[in-house]
Amino acid sequence: MLELNKNSTITINNLKDFITVIYVIIDDIYQKVTPAYIKYRRNIDKAIMSDSEIITLSLVGELLTIDSEKAWFGFSRKNLRDLFPKFCTRTRFHRTRKSLFKVVEVIRKELTSFLNYQHDQVRIIDSMPIPVCAFGRAHFHRSFKPEAAYGKCASKKQTYYGFKLHAVIALDGYISDFILTPADTDDRVAVWDLTAIAPFTTVIGDKGYIGESLALHLKSENHINLVTIKRTNSKVKVSKQFRRMIF
Repeated sequence: MLELNKNSTITINNLKDFITVIYVIIDDIYQKVTPAYIKYRRNIDKAIMSDSEIITLSLVGELLTIDSEKAWFGFSRKNLRDLFPKFCTRTRFHRTRKSLFKVVEVIRKELTSFLNYQHDQVRIIDSMPIPVCAFGRAHFHRSFKPEAAYGKCASKKQTYYGFKLHAVIALDGYISDFILTPADTDDRVAVWDLTAIAPFTTVIGDKGYIGESLALHLKSENHINLVTIKRTNSKVKVSKQFRRMIF
C-alpha cells in the first residue's frame, strides 16, 4: 500500500494521477477487508469493470462534488479510457455501486484506522440539514417517502424536508464516522449510534447536545465525556477562546 498518513500529504494537480492514487489505495483495502462471498460472488468473472474500479469512480465523483451520476459516468467513459479501458453500462454501474455500499463503509473505517485517527481522543460532533427538495415542493415529493421527514434548521431558523447528517469529526476536520437520519431526529438520539464503539473518550458539541442526563448516561454506558457549549442563560460559562477553537 502507498505510504500515507495524515501528517504527510502531497498535492496532485493532474486528475488522472489523482484517480490512479485513489484506485491503488481503494484496491489495496478492498482486497484486505472485503469478504470472500462478495469478491467471488456468482458471475463476478464476467464483470466488465472490477469492484475497485467502480468504487474508485464513485468516490472521485463525490470528491469532485459532481451530483449527477449520469454526467460523471459519461465524462469518465469519454475521457478516462486510458485508465479504465472497459466500461460497463451505466445501469450495471449504478446497480453495482449501490450493492457495494456496505463494502465502501468497511473501506472507510479501515482507512480511518490506517490513518491512526483511532488514537485521537477528542472529537467534535455536529449535524447538518440535508434537504431533498425546495420546501414548497415537499408536499409533492415522492422519491424519499417514507424515509424523509420535516425538520428544523436552528442556525437558519428554517423548516425543511429531508434528512439530517450527524457526523463525528477529528479536530483537523477528518470525518471519522457519520449516520443519516430523518430530519426530525433529535441530535441527542443520534449520539448513541455515533459513540457505540467509539475509540475516543471526549466529544464536543453545540447547544443541540445539551442534556445533563445524556452526559451522565454517555459517561456511564459508553465511557464518553460529552462537553457542550452552554446556553446563554447557563450558570456555567465557556470562554470565547474555547468557542473560537471549536466553531
